[in-house]
Amino acid sequence: MDTVAKKKTEAVEDIVLRYSRRGMHILRKHLDENFCRLAAERMLTLKKGNILLTTGFYVDGHAETDGPLGTMTLANALLKVGYHPIIITDMFCRGFFEMEGLDVTYMDIKDGRKEYGALLREYDPVGLISIERCGRNTESDYVNMRGDSIKSRTARIDLLFELAMEQKIPTFGIGDGGNEIGMGNLKEVIREELSLAPCEVTVDTLVISTVSNWGAYAVEAYMQQMKKVRLLPSYKEIKRYLETIVRMGSVDGVTGRQSASVDGFPLEVEREILEALDVAVSAAEAGEARKAG
Repeated sequence: MDTVAKKKTEAVEDIVLRYSRRGMHILRKHLDENFCRLAAERMLTLKKGNILLTTGFYVDGHAETDGPLGTMTLANALLKVGYHPIIITDMFCRGFFEMEGLDVTYMDIKDGRKEYGALLREYDPVGLISIERCGRNTESDYVNMRGDSIKSRTARIDLLFELAMEQKIPTFGIGDGGNEIGMGNLKEVIREELSLAPCEVTVDTLVISTVSNWGAYAVEAYMQQMKKVRLLPSYKEIKRYLETIVRMGSVDGVTGRQSASVDGFPLEVEREILEALDVAVSAAEAGEARKAG
């Protein structure tokens, strides 16, 4: 089978786990085979209303480039299909989303259950989505990929997810390393097979990917297929947004550099993933058309 044929038959879940180097391919066998499709289906069954999205992973004084991209594109996708997305983040993402016309609420490092409870009452969300947001681990700390504590620089937005779970509000998590909100679903596996102190905060539906932004794109790809409306961003849109937030201070979470790259991957890889997802969606739509015909 040639390369083109392989791309046409490659599943969305395979695409977003390309180049896996932090063990997400190991975790895959512990999830539903179609975990990205499942997340998209569950999102689209939510009644129309406010959806809260969170992101912003602290790296050396800034928010990293992984997370904001996926959050922006997923928020815009949800907006197109009738939801009202609201970004919940902290000061390290200041200005990242207003320029896209998205509503944002900033939380303080000192905020606790009282403040997050009030936030839930104010917005009465139909669902919550976390994309590359650090959560409390099994040692009651917030750590980066190197094991360094960032507790003093991380607003406790994971409390919002714990409160939502208590109130039976549907929750979703997208992560790529084991320390993000939602990885509590697989904490025992992560501890044993990846030798990490995993995040212990759970969600109803978990998506994993090599880069968290790609997990968001995967959900958008399936939503696009289901709703028959263009939801995946173009490479031009991604490039523009990434370069803009880098100028605002965002850094690559792996290299620590203020560069238009994500988790050490250059923009060319971002283009590759987007193009592969487009191929997968087109192939699926063509298959549906043949069946209907």
